[in-house]
Amino acid sequence: MKRTLALAVLLASGLVLNASAQTKPVTATHAAASSAKIAVIAFQTAVARTNEFQRNYADLQKKFDPKRDQLKSMSAEIDTLKKQLQAQSATLSDAERASRARVIDEKQKDMQRTAQDAQSDFQQQLQDTFNGVATKVATVVTDYAKEHNYSLVLDFSEQHSPVLYASPSNDITKTIVEAYNTKSGIPAPPVAAPAPKAPAGK
Repeated sequence: MKRTLALAVLLASGLVLNASAQTKPVTATHAAASSAKIAVIAFQTAVARTNEFQRNYADLQKKFDPKRDQLKSMSAEIDTLKKQLQAQSATLSDAERASRARVIDEKQKDMQRTAQDAQSDFQQQLQDTFNGVATKVATVVTDYAKEHNYSLVLDFSEQHSPVLYASPSNDITKTIVEAYNTKSGIPAPPVAAPAPKAPAGK
C-alpha cells in the first residue's frame, strides 16, 4: 500500500510539473482534478475495529493466558527466593549464599527467555491475524470505491501519508467497518477488546 501511495504522489507530482510547463492542458488538468472523487481511510483502524478482528484478537489473548500465568508463577517464585535469601543471608555461609544467588539468576534468565519467546510468538500471530482480516477489508474498500465512483482512496494512517487535510465527509473509515461487518455476518463481541496498535510493519 505504501508503494501505491508513493506512486500516486509521484504521478500527481508529474501532472503538476507538466501542467506548469504547458499552457493549454492546464484547464483540462484542473477540470479533471476538480471532478475527481477522492476518499480517505484510516485503514489500520478500520481493520482493528471490525468484528472479525475483535473476535480473533480476543481469541488470541485467551490462547496466551496459560503463558501469562506461567510467567506470573515464575516471577512469584523468584520474588519468594529473593526474600528468603535476604531474610536468611546473615545465617548462610558464603557458599550457600552464592549457590542461592546463582539459582535466582538462572531462574530470572529462564523467565526472560520465556517472556521474549512468548512475546515474539504473540506478535507474529497478531500480525498474521491482522493481515488475514486486512486482505479482506481491502477488497471491501475496492468494491465500495468502484460502487461509489471514487477515483482515488488514500490511507491516512500510514506514517508518511501524503494527506495533510481531509474533510470528515471524505473519511470512509466508519462506513467501511460497517460494510465489512455486514458482509462478514460476524456479530460484535459481547465486550469489545481494546483495539491494539497495528502490528509492526503495517
